Amino acid sequence: MDYDFDRDAVIGILNKILENEMAGVVRYTHYSLMVFGPHRIPLVEWMRGQASESLLHSQESGELITHLGGHPSLKIGNLLETHQHDIDTILQEALAHETAQVGLYRDLLQAVEGKSVMIEEFARKLIAEEEQHVGEIRKMLRPTCSR
Repeated sequence: MDYDFDRDAVIGILNKILENEMAGVVRYTHYSLMVFGPHRIPLVEWMRGQASESLLHSQESGELITHLGGHPSLKIGNLLETHQHDIDTILQEALAHETAQVGLYRDLLQAVEGKSVMIEEFARKLIAEEEQHVGEIRKMLRPTCSR
């Protein structure tokens, strides 16, 4: 099949997305194990939800890779272990991860914009989801109001 975009470049971006989403599965699962204190239950639930969503995103990326005739990567993106497990540090690391994902999905959108509705819609949907995650993490990092 002929494509109006650089197929190899798009597969490369999708593989990077796949690798980083798999790193998100590991990262959020680890974080969920390291949360202690009075806010443990809602934070663990949120983090495990993020891990599940990262797995779904990696699967969707892999499906697009094989759709384009490519081979999904078995690599996992960078995993930074700071050994700092206070909530603020965990959330700062999560924010950096989510912000990087937004950038990768924007790269994908730019590579296919106006050339593949299917991949363009996938990229737009994931940009919106990742931007929402960035916003939620930023809210969690705000100091609580005392009224």
